[in-house]
Amino acid sequence: MTPPQPREPVPETDSTVAGSPAADEVAAPAGPLPHRWGFGAFLFVEAVLLASAAFVGVLLGRPADGGPIPVRDVLIGTMAPTMIAAFVALVITKVRGNGPFADLRLSWRWDDVKIGLKFGVLGLVCTSIGAFVWTRLVGEQRATSAISALIEDQPMSVSAAVTMFLYLWLLGPICEEIIYRGLLWGATERLQWGKEKWGRVAAFVLSTAVFAVSHLEPLRTTLLLVIAVPIGLARLVTGRLLGSIVAHQMNNFLPALAILLTALGLVTY
Repeated sequence: MTPPQPREPVPETDSTVAGSPAADEVAAPAGPLPHRWGFGAFLFVEAVLLASAAFVGVLLGRPADGGPIPVRDVLIGTMAPTMIAAFVALVITKVRGNGPFADLRLSWRWDDVKIGLKFGVLGLVCTSIGAFVWTRLVGEQRATSAISALIEDQPMSVSAAVTMFLYLWLLGPICEEIIYRGLLWGATERLQWGKEKWGRVAAFVLSTAVFAVSHLEPLRTTLLLVIAVPIGLARLVTGRLLGSIVAHQMNNFLPALAILLTALGLVTY
């Protein structure tokens, strides 16, 4: 009779066996993966902004008689390039990252809204003082923004004036924040200098400077820097994009309202 053979030892059950809940927890990444877009993505979006502005300008052209640009063309030329560039930025975060909500730190929080409003009020004060000083230094005509100059002494319909007001107050700041305090900010934080990563302060400084310069209004660049600082601080303090969006919208409200009233002929300068 053959003696019984010793049985192979059965391996102890491990809580991290593949397919078990514990294994899934170990394998699952903690939070979203780092995005794969960087400074090149911002440069591409900025090129799209400039190219679309040039294309729209050529497509619409200027009046043959040298008169003022039609209101419709002013609206399209003001709104289309920034909206196209912001859309491209969102597509990049979707294709090369985790989407705009994760990559651009875009989420709804009442605390961010409150902080954005506070920095927006600070921005209004800084902008008002800065605009007053700047006008005294360079004169009223040279201190006027490009958009104000386009609609100056040009009556607009109610619908066109309201559209311009809503864009300058609400939609424009969202688009610009996606590009500068979203895409550029995230690209800057991803950069490395040697072994050290660029931090949030570097992102604040660079995005503030680029935001001011990218408006292509050299005479107003210093004033735009003053305007941009409180907006960037809202992004720096909250760590998310909503705070800077709200601060930007708050800062744009009075100038947008002034343009609305001027366009409707209710206020004259």
